[in-house]
Parts: sequence; C-alpha cells; structure tokens
Amino acid sequence: MNTKTVIVTGASSGIGFAIAKAYLARGYNVVANARTHEDLAEAAERLGAPENLLLVAGDIARPETAAALFVQGQQHFGRVDVLVNNAGVFISKPIAEYDEADIETMLGTNLKGFIYPSQAAAAHMRAHGGGQIIAITAALAMQPNINVPALLPIMAKGGLNQAVRGLALELAESNIMVNAIAPGIIATPMHGQDPTVLEALKSMAPTHRVGEVQDIVKAVMYLTDSSFVTGSIMVVDGGSTTGKW
Repeated sequence: MNTKTVIVTGASSGIGFAIAKAYLARGYNVVANARTHEDLAEAAERLGAPENLLLVAGDIARPETAAALFVQGQQHFGRVDVLVNNAGVFISKPIAEYDEADIETMLGTNLKGFIYPSQAAAAHMRAHGGGQIIAITAALAMQPNINVPALLPIMAKGGLNQAVRGLALELAESNIMVNAIAPGIIATPMHGQDPTVLEALKSMAPTHRVGEVQDIVKAVMYLTDSSFVTGSIMVVDGGSTTGKW
C-alpha cells in the first residue's frame, strides 16, 4: 500500500506538533509548516528528524506558502492525501480593546490561513481522486461564554465552522471530505501552570476538567480514517457547548 502524505499547519508546537507526531507514528509522510524554519527545525529534532518529515516554513496567511506546501509535498512524496488546517491564534479581550494588529493577525492566520491551503488542497485532491481537509476551529464559537470576551475568535472560528459545511458540499462529488474539530479548553503550555487559572479553566465545562492534546489528536485520526463523514463539526469540549449548567 502506498504511504499517504499529510500537511499540518502550525506544526511546531502544541496541538499541531502532537498531530504531526501522531501521523508520523502511523507511517505517514508529514509536510510540517510553521512561520519560521527555526521553530520547525526544533520540532523536527524533538521528533527524531525522520526522513518522511518535510519542513516548509512560511506565513500560512500568504498564498505562496500554501502553494509551496503542495508543490513540495508532491515533489517529495508524490501526492498529498490530507490537509490539517491547524494554524490559528486566539486573542481574548473586550471588543473595545482590540487594535488593528489584533484584527489583522486574527483574520490573517485564522481565515487566510484556511482559505489559501484549502484552495490548493481542492485543486490537488481533485486531480488525485480525493482526500481529506480537516480544520481546527473552536467550541467557543458555537456557544459564546460571558466569562470569555472573544469577539474576534468567535467571528473567525464561527465562520470557519460554517465554511467547512459549505466546502464539504462543494467538494463532495470530488471525493474530498471536509470536516472540523472544535476544541474546548485543552491543556497546553499557553495556559501556564497557575493553579488558580487551571481551576477557572476547569469550571468552563460541566465535566469540570480540561481536555488533553491527545483528545484532539484522536478526533483528527478518526476523521482521517472515515470515508463517510463530511461537513461535520466534531466538538471536543467536555460538554461546554451542550447548554447552561
């Protein structure tokens, strides 16, 4: 059986790094993207610098970066089977405090960083008989929380949740499955180790705990293996979007 290839954006740390590691463990070729080569090189060293790991640095908000991922992926590995649009930023603050830099960053990484790779994926996968596009969005975009003022992430990630559904319809006849995973609070280094902060984060779900990175990885692998799931927003959030508790 031919070895499959996946592109993972935002692969140098956090959830993206764990996703890339999981695909490598499955024997996939992995095309890893992050903004700088230095970050990617450090991640590659942590992964053992395997031969089936290709590093492509660049700002995913720029179309030339998306194009390079698929051109180099095809040159090195023959074709690309899966795109994981993981790169994203989350800026939480009251609406009046957002500045122009916040807005440009959110729209660039979260929206342009989805549309350009997805355009390249659609063209490439149509030519190769199909594939998978998986986006990492946010559960908060499905049910805002008064304790987390976050207009920009809600707007961007909420839009992506709907875009995934529309794109799934558009690409279904090309055998391209398009889905999203909407994480709740996931334990990553960005949250730090302050016990008070961690307790507050736990209170944001009725299960009273935060998720682990592997919860998201498992969801990604489920969608990767599925041939009959498309247009789905898989919520992995400990129940935080189920209602009021």
